[in-house]
Amino acid sequence: MRLASFKSSFFSIRSPKETKSYASFLRPSLRMSMALLLAGATMNSALANEQFASCTAALADKAKQEGVSQQTIDDVFPRLVHQDRVIELDRSQPEFVQTFPGYFSKRVTDWRTEKGKEMYAKHDKLLHKLSEKYGVPPHYLLAFWGLETNFGSYKGKMPVLDSLATLACDKRRSTYFTQEFLVAVKLMEREKLQKEEMIGSWAGAMGHTQFMPSAYTHYAIDGDGDGQINLWASEEDALSSAANFLANLGWERAFRWGREVQLPENFDYQESGYKNRKSLSEWHAQGVKKADGSELGEGDTTAYVIVPAGHNGPAFIAYKNFRVIMRWNNSEFYAIAVGVLADRIAGASGIKATLPDLPAYNRKDIIALQSKLNDLGFDVGKPDGIIGPATREGIRNYQISNNMIADGFPGLEVMAALNIDLETTTS
Repeated sequence: MRLASFKSSFFSIRSPKETKSYASFLRPSLRMSMALLLAGATMNSALANEQFASCTAALADKAKQEGVSQQTIDDVFPRLVHQDRVIELDRSQPEFVQTFPGYFSKRVTDWRTEKGKEMYAKHDKLLHKLSEKYGVPPHYLLAFWGLETNFGSYKGKMPVLDSLATLACDKRRSTYFTQEFLVAVKLMEREKLQKEEMIGSWAGAMGHTQFMPSAYTHYAIDGDGDGQINLWASEEDALSSAANFLANLGWERAFRWGREVQLPENFDYQESGYKNRKSLSEWHAQGVKKADGSELGEGDTTAYVIVPAGHNGPAFIAYKNFRVIMRWNNSEFYAIAVGVLADRIAGASGIKATLPDLPAYNRKDIIALQSKLNDLGFDVGKPDGIIGPATREGIRNYQISNNMIADGFPGLEVMAALNIDLETTTS
């Protein structure tokens, strides 16, 4: 209970005279408590600032050793500010586990589709030039742009160098963020950027396409020919850099990301998932069709089936470029959203299956699920509240052993069979 709430409830059961008496008694102790709290906070803040100053001094030495000029060091490092909010965000975990319907419906929208078409018209010449050079069709570049920053309308609001320095000076992932911070400082110097214009996500992602400093350094290119690579100010630089990045990640020219499919009624869901890659000819022979019911086609191209919302939701078949999208952002939900949004920008109608209402599980629900599976011998690793590949595999194996549809999805029937008490909503 918060202090204000305690005071309100404490006084509400007494007469005005009693309240005055008790208030007179409590105020000195409350003032002392508040003073002690403030003193403690001040001491903690002072200690944190001292540690941050010591850490940034060490970072300055590393920057100098890696060739950053003294002028840049003198300009940047004294102005670095520890961002408490960054640590809060790095530590925070969402209360509820995201479902595919909830994720998808918020990201693949009519607005993003229409805005994507508008940007297609605006950058038509550049997009086709990039497609010819790098093999990435225009609608995919636009889909990434739309999902990352709403086509540049929101690029983040945190000072990137402050955020990266804060994370570099935190023990949790210091090695990674120290490297990203040093790369960002060198990038600032190389591109003649100002600290104040380097605004991005709390984790340091930057510009229209939210590149981390290392990706910016290695893959960003000058798309507008002005001699500077500026992923904040130049849409041409951002789109060109995205095309170059995807090509380097292994994008296969002339191939789709995948597509929505219809599965036969007798489909064995044990055969879904990345581990069960087959040729299109094999999927065709098993009765897998396009979403509109037409033939899937045949060939040696390998693909795998995904059921992100379980057997009651939509099904997709994923090709190699789907995995390339996941190298940009390691999430199947994200990769499906990019693919479908790209299709819609190119003129397709979107998915045909109805998105089911699914329980929005609390993280504690998933931890309980993982613990039960481990106890029963279906190893999912350390319970963490995250539904990853190991958890899905554990669920699938449990479903197989209990004659359930083995889609690897934590449906209500799985939770009920494991006697897990839930407090859920639907999405």
